Amino acid sequence: MIEDRRRPSRLSGFRVCLIGGAFFASLLAVLQPITRYEDCPNYGGNGNASAFANPAWDFYLTLLLFGWVVLVVLEQTLSVTRRGRGGADVALRAAAAIALSTVASCGLFVNVAVLCH
Repeated sequence: MIEDRRRPSRLSGFRVCLIGGAFFASLLAVLQPITRYEDCPNYGGNGNASAFANPAWDFYLTLLLFGWVVLVVLEQTLSVTRRGRGGADVALRAAAAIALSTVASCGLFVNVAVLCH
């Protein structure tokens, strides 16, 4: 009897990473944070200011970015992600997805949330 196995998806292990990246790109497009140091409300002075119109987004963005990395790590531990793949391929995809989401979240945090501080 021939088993009718579906071929594993090429995006297996990268779904949460890609969806999260699209989510953060659209979120930043909607929130329109300050992207230049000269546009900060405290430019030329002392103190902390936010790159967002609502300063609470500094905290929310940090929390969402941390949650995104946690979800990417959780996706890598699911058996559905590893189905039908060899050990080295799974480890390489997991390392790439975790590294990509971590670097992207740290880059977003440094560039946006810390700009006016």
